[in-house]
Amino acid sequence: MSVRKREWTTPKGEAKSAWVVDYFDTNGKRRLKTFRLKKEADQFAATATVEVREGTHVADSASVTVEKAGKLWIISGQNAGLERSTINQRTSHYENHIKPLIGDMLLSRLTVPAVRDFEDRMRKEGRSPAMVKKVLTSLGSILSDANERGLATRNPVRDIKGSRKGRDRRLEKRQKGRIEVGVDIPTREEIKALVEALTDHWRPLLITAVFTGMRSSELRGLRWQDVNLKAGEISVRQRADQFKKIGPTKSEAGNRTIPVPPLVTNALKELRLKQQSGTELVFANPDGEPRSHTNIVNKGLIPAMIGAGVTKPGKDRKGNPIAVAKYTGLHALRHFYASWLINRKEEGGLGLPAKMVQERLGHASIVMTMDVYGHLFPRADDGRELADAASALLS
Repeated sequence: MSVRKREWTTPKGEAKSAWVVDYFDTNGKRRLKTFRLKKEADQFAATATVEVREGTHVADSASVTVEKAGKLWIISGQNAGLERSTINQRTSHYENHIKPLIGDMLLSRLTVPAVRDFEDRMRKEGRSPAMVKKVLTSLGSILSDANERGLATRNPVRDIKGSRKGRDRRLEKRQKGRIEVGVDIPTREEIKALVEALTDHWRPLLITAVFTGMRSSELRGLRWQDVNLKAGEISVRQRADQFKKIGPTKSEAGNRTIPVPPLVTNALKELRLKQQSGTELVFANPDGEPRSHTNIVNKGLIPAMIGAGVTKPGKDRKGNPIAVAKYTGLHALRHFYASWLINRKEEGGLGLPAKMVQERLGHASIVMTMDVYGHLFPRADDGRELADAASALLS
């Protein structure tokens, strides 16, 4: 690695000079890089020397722009068969945030300070903290993809996240509030009122949601072949995404078998008798396709909540006071199921241990289960009290 001064005269007779760094890159290829000032050349030479020695150096002439790397990243996701919603999110982050601000920057020049500057610019232009965090994650994924392609050898986003990990975890621990019964989790009295108010049309789906804790996508993708009415079990084997495309569960842990009480099996038996023969999906729309999540919430859950009197004060579009549904997401029913598993002792049964709650919910990690529900204190259980607990809850 050498730094030397180069002097020349232009065709017009004007004297010029520059400083040249002459070096061999990681692959042993000779490289020349020119600078106006010796200070800049010396600084580059010092950095490049370390990078070449560590095998992390990529010359500007061998690098690509963030824009090019982003396009390759999106194509990688498409080729890997990622869900349409994931590809749409990648494209949105790339087109609306990454490309406009740093698309023309070479990956070789994307350093930790450059990423910090990008982060600051996003905040100054009005992106929310949540969006900034998501876009940075996407940028880190772009760089990881570029690393695998040999277009980059470092990932400054990963370096930043590594240095912040401990600090962010402590901050999150301080700020994260626990979900509360009656606020995030329906009470037993509210669930009892809801079940009693359900009409024939929505009763099977919402009762299944209450007593299985299945995710919306899992309910919408549930097949009759995965329902064992005789044994009182539902096996989760697939899900329907927001575009009604059937695919695998969220994770390997999502594949699970859930025991259900007679209340659920009876509702599903009635539904089966009413459905047209040949219908594969349990909760299909009239065309036999998966229902949309919005349809279930807006036409099923919310009206049922209001009909059951599970409401809170609200306002209509004109600002007039009205009663609105207290819980407006199916995840509230999933929260209830988890709390019910943990505290069924109050219905005459035994609470489940944390590991079993994790398996019933399909969580990939026990840490996730304990982070959300650990304060509800799980207890031991052999699962045989399920029917008695359901009956006690609704009696």
